[in-house]
Amino acid sequence: MIGFRNASKCPARSRVRRLAGAGLVLPLTVSALVAGSAGTSVASSGTGPTAVVSMGDSYISGEAGRWKGNSLTNSGNRTGTDRAWVSGSTYDPAKVYGTTAGGCHRSDSAEVKSAGAIADVAVNLACSGAISENVFRASNGGVPFKGEAPQADQLAAVAAANNVKVIALSIGGNDLGFADIIKDCALDFVIWNSYCYDDQQYGVDQKIDGVMANVGKSVDEIRAVMRAAGYTDSSYRIVLQSYPSPIPRGAENRYTQSDWSRLNTGGCPFWNRDSDWARDSLVPQIAGRLKGVAAAKGVQFLDLRDMMQGREVCAKASQQVTTSSPASAKTSEWARWIDSSETQGLVQESMHPNYFGQLAVGRCLALAVAQPANSAAGCKNTAGADQTGMFLTPTP
Repeated sequence: MIGFRNASKCPARSRVRRLAGAGLVLPLTVSALVAGSAGTSVASSGTGPTAVVSMGDSYISGEAGRWKGNSLTNSGNRTGTDRAWVSGSTYDPAKVYGTTAGGCHRSDSAEVKSAGAIADVAVNLACSGAISENVFRASNGGVPFKGEAPQADQLAAVAAANNVKVIALSIGGNDLGFADIIKDCALDFVIWNSYCYDDQQYGVDQKIDGVMANVGKSVDEIRAVMRAAGYTDSSYRIVLQSYPSPIPRGAENRYTQSDWSRLNTGGCPFWNRDSDWARDSLVPQIAGRLKGVAAAKGVQFLDLRDMMQGREVCAKASQQVTTSSPASAKTSEWARWIDSSETQGLVQESMHPNYFGQLAVGRCLALAVAQPANSAAGCKNTAGADQTGMFLTPTP
């Protein structure tokens, strides 16, 4: 028996159906959203405004940027956490995601936006749900996604109109099946009363070599586009980044696993054993392999495995937002919870860095750009501080 839970507190069937029926689809994220770039004029490579570009999936597109922490209040502005609130019970996600609301979810706080003045122009090509094939050029196996051309083909236009200096890349999570892993582990907590880590680890081990090959090809595709646009490899940098853990270790979770508080209150329905596996095995395994790809391809590596330590959903060191504990980057959670009852926003936002988390990742990128272009570093937070407390450390 894994844990005892009072049957009287069992979640309503609608919540279980929410997890099982909806599949807990957590797409990890263009129209060629060349934010701030010059209209239709085309400059030769290395001319025009300097630009930082983000490519890949939802962990860099800005997914969950709508939320400033998590609150159990479902009405109004949700205790100040819902940045899409208009008035009364009216919400407009476009206030945060613009025309990509409900799709690629490129938020106004996305990493390249919140990194500060590292370039004149911030261009977000990343899209929630993207896999490596959505990055490749169409001529080399690339596949359009959500009505948009492959990201490498979009990059060609950006490279022509701007002087691209930094390309930040987050890819591989969807290839590996992050959404299914989270869904299955949550269902094992809610329905099956069993662990997920053993089966999931086997699946990851079967896929990871192929996934990393595709990550490497993504880097190659970006290089090919930039060379075709007249850039030398040394005239800009690629920053390949890993993924943070949105949930804490079991011992660091403020809710017991023996009742339904992790599901109904905390929004983190995972057993301690599975949480420990995700935090100390899966996330480091992926980070280590991505570091290897970065080294093999001669690009910079930004390790985010510990970026949200103590700021995860349900972490003891953080708290939900209430009327007595307002939303704050210093005290609130930095990741979006699983809204199992579907009362706030879209499920695709779950388990992603929220507004506070994205400000922190943006700071990490700014710090990384100040380092040598072939360096590798981890990024961590300072307990009790906001994004200004982020700092770099040597990678494991």
